[in-house]
Amino acid sequence: MNNPNLWDNPDLARVLLQKKSAREKSLDELNSMIKEYTNLCELYELAPDDTDVLNAIEKLSDVVHRAKFITLFREPADKNGAFLFIQAGAGGTEAQDWAQMLSRMYSRWAERHNFGIEIVEEHEGDTAGIKNITYRISGERVYGWLKNEIGVHRLVRISPYNANGKRQTSFASVDVWPDIDDTIEIEINEKDLRIDTYRSSGAGGQHVNKTDSAVRITHIPTNTVVTCQNERSQIQNREMAMKMLRSKLYELELQKRAAEEDAAKAAQKKIEWGSQIRNYVLYPYQLVKDVRTNVENTDSTSVLDGDLDDFMLAALQRA
Repeated sequence: MNNPNLWDNPDLARVLLQKKSAREKSLDELNSMIKEYTNLCELYELAPDDTDVLNAIEKLSDVVHRAKFITLFREPADKNGAFLFIQAGAGGTEAQDWAQMLSRMYSRWAERHNFGIEIVEEHEGDTAGIKNITYRISGERVYGWLKNEIGVHRLVRISPYNANGKRQTSFASVDVWPDIDDTIEIEINEKDLRIDTYRSSGAGGQHVNKTDSAVRITHIPTNTVVTCQNERSQIQNREMAMKMLRSKLYELELQKRAAEEDAAKAAQKKIEWGSQIRNYVLYPYQLVKDVRTNVENTDSTSVLDGDLDDFMLAALQRA
């Protein structure tokens, strides 16, 4: 029997080309690091005390450190961008302020790594902070880095909203799903969708949206709901909402497979109060600790300013 031509199968050919492209890109990154290392060695010999050279060496060291973990990105969507959703927990203004602090933290993390970030939807708090926010973050392996941030984040501090200056505990949840592209197929039956339109919310004034341009899509079989209101038109909001829905259904499928393979791993991904993955203590001492990996950082200001790599790398190793 003659062996069939693999390239006669378009699906198999597409997968092989994707793998080839990914390996070529990793090789290019490795060669680029080697070239940068060689150049810096020569510069260091000429000017060992030059500040720019020392800063470049430190920057390359960080790049190499992160590159060691590339082999841990094994899911097809790990290389993609991601949608990041932050939801304030119970507790009114306290929790909503904490959700906004987390929002800034992840925004600063994205900026540190030159990832693109845009707001898809945001609901402001009643007095301060935010009730929830959805970011779309674009860049190489964003989902691979962020996927282990899913869960409940707990804050302990002296409340700026408590007249008695008492210590307050607040919760917010983080959800992440991949920004999948056309290389990952997700079938959605239009009959399974309920599409609603409503007026976009905002800060008011001249920018108030006076038409029902915001879109909410419900996938009835899974009760998955996505909303988008920040695009310029209802058509654009619907397109973005459909993209988010495809991505969330993909993430649900990943969780389903994880549940079948490893119940403990699936439990790690559940978002429910009382199962925080990380504690941020600002009083009576300064400490951010991941309860899964036991990684700690006493510089809470730096962490809240986006210094999250050590936590993410440890979670990748653990997973």
